[in-house]
Amino acid sequence: MTTTLSSSTVFDAREAEANLYMRTFARQPLTLVRGEGVRVWDDTGREYLDFLAGVAVNALGHCAPVIVEAVTRQVSTLIHTSNIYRTVPQLQLAKLLIDNSCMDRIFYANSGAEANECAIKLARKWGKLNRNGAFEVITALGSFHGRTLATLAATGNRHYQEAFDPMPEGFRHVPFNDLEAMTSAIGPNTAAIMLEPVLGEGGIYPATQEYLHGVRKLCDDHGILLILDEVQSGIGRTGHLWGYEAYGIEPDVMTLAKGLGGGLPIGACLSKEHASVFTPGDHGSTYSGSPLVCAASLAVVSYILENDVLAHVRSMTAHLVAGLEAIKAEGDSGISEIRASGLWMGIEFGEERAAAILDACREDGLLVNRTSTRTIRIAPPLIVSQDECDRFLDIFGRACVSAH
Repeated sequence: MTTTLSSSTVFDAREAEANLYMRTFARQPLTLVRGEGVRVWDDTGREYLDFLAGVAVNALGHCAPVIVEAVTRQVSTLIHTSNIYRTVPQLQLAKLLIDNSCMDRIFYANSGAEANECAIKLARKWGKLNRNGAFEVITALGSFHGRTLATLAATGNRHYQEAFDPMPEGFRHVPFNDLEAMTSAIGPNTAAIMLEPVLGEGGIYPATQEYLHGVRKLCDDHGILLILDEVQSGIGRTGHLWGYEAYGIEPDVMTLAKGLGGGLPIGACLSKEHASVFTPGDHGSTYSGSPLVCAASLAVVSYILENDVLAHVRSMTAHLVAGLEAIKAEGDSGISEIRASGLWMGIEFGEERAAAILDACREDGLLVNRTSTRTIRIAPPLIVSQDECDRFLDIFGRACVSAH
């Protein structure tokens, strides 16, 4: 007998998950069924304020009308062709991203990890052609670049790597924001330095101006590539369209994903002309850059550029930081530090209470995330309103006190 699970089927979601899925996610005890803007609803009808946005993916909120319209229009026209052929949405998005960045070329991927895989392969071939076979990529301790084997090896965190040893060779890790350590790590086999402008999974730690300027100079002096992983920091998250714009430098290669599709799976690896060394057959993907996801991404990026979203992000950032500082100043919140890079914040506590605060927030109708036992992360949609920010501050302030 064949059975199916449909939206009308009454079933125990936890039991179904336990029986069906590989155990890769430590999920929250929620089954979400609907979203709109900055709100989601679970299968009991309860509403939540979503200040995680699918881990910085839903840049314009849940089911943003411009995305729904673009996808509806495209899904009835052309969904998938493979990259054997050109499609109009793919070309339109490429032009929009290149015209509004310092980049010259693009490769579409399906995720951030895939985009970073592309960047690593690009650096390897570039080193072979331009630096006597150099192949090493230097990254930062505390970084996160993905969960495929190469991106896991690039990730500067042994916690994620140990179960999958031996890691692929060719990666070195040095302390973040430590220019002296980076200088010492460069050798004849170095092809590229790969950094996040803001350590995301590491707890929202922005690079200093001195550090990124220094790294750019090191790359120039040694003739190696600078790759910036903007999977989380790109697409307006920091209040700039790209994270590198806050530093006044330009990378040679940049990777994107997360907010790029506004909820649909798309990534991208962009490069300067001199770093674009791939030839046909070097890299590829069956699904990458499909007309459907490119139409969605085109809607996202166009909306951000045409509706003053970046200024709104900066305004809401200032409002949230001021509110969080006020909560911290009350003394019974336990907050020790607030780190912000636009609408992307790490709220550090003096004690290991992040799990308790996360639970208290959820019970009070607020969804956040934690990156460690001491750090709460928030990344609301870029279109979050001041009223929604105030509601967050109210719930979060209560959660801090209750978990104290």
